[in-house]
Amino acid sequence: MSYYITGEAHMDFTQQRTVQIVAILLLLAAATQALYTGLYIAEVSVPREILWGGEGLLFVILAAFAGSALATTKRYSLGFSAIAFAAVLNVVQVGIGLTQFGPFREASGNLEALEPVAASVVALSFFIYNAAKILLGLAALVFGLGCLSRGGKIIGPLTVLVGVIAMITNTFVMSYGLSMSITGGGIMPSGASGVLATILLGICVLGLSKDD
Repeated sequence: MSYYITGEAHMDFTQQRTVQIVAILLLLAAATQALYTGLYIAEVSVPREILWGGEGLLFVILAAFAGSALATTKRYSLGFSAIAFAAVLNVVQVGIGLTQFGPFREASGNLEALEPVAASVVALSFFIYNAAKILLGLAALVFGLGCLSRGGKIIGPLTVLVGVIAMITNTFVMSYGLSMSITGGGIMPSGASGVLATILLGICVLGLSKDD
């Protein structure tokens, strides 16, 4: 049986449009993480389901569009691969936060022996979080070099530098578990560098959308 779609109303996802959507989603992802961090620091209570659920949906869509861009890209296969897999890891990380943090926190509150188990679930979540930031740092490096090659003498080197910093800090935090202690300097340097790398990455991807 054959199916035909008639009419003029349709969405043509060209490579250029797909890459532009990837860039916009990256900027939105950075904005949501900055918002969540700001609310946390300000001690403003917001239901996790709203922020994390929306962030999870955003990363699901980003994985799809980055994967589509990867399949047809001519120059930036490594960059789009890093973005796509980072999005998938972020979906897993958000899923752990939404489905596991609450039950394990409640269980450890009732049974002290479960506290190490609850802490290990949080540690796993941050391990995945840092791994995703390493991938976004790699993508920032790739696209930053692309921006540099097309004449971006400021945004290109800056994106490369921040991308490398994000890769190094998040690797260190992922390896030694410093993300478990905000006051110990774990989350803030690695998380901040990852968010900044994501912002610069989005800008570079947007600028390079016409070149690929």
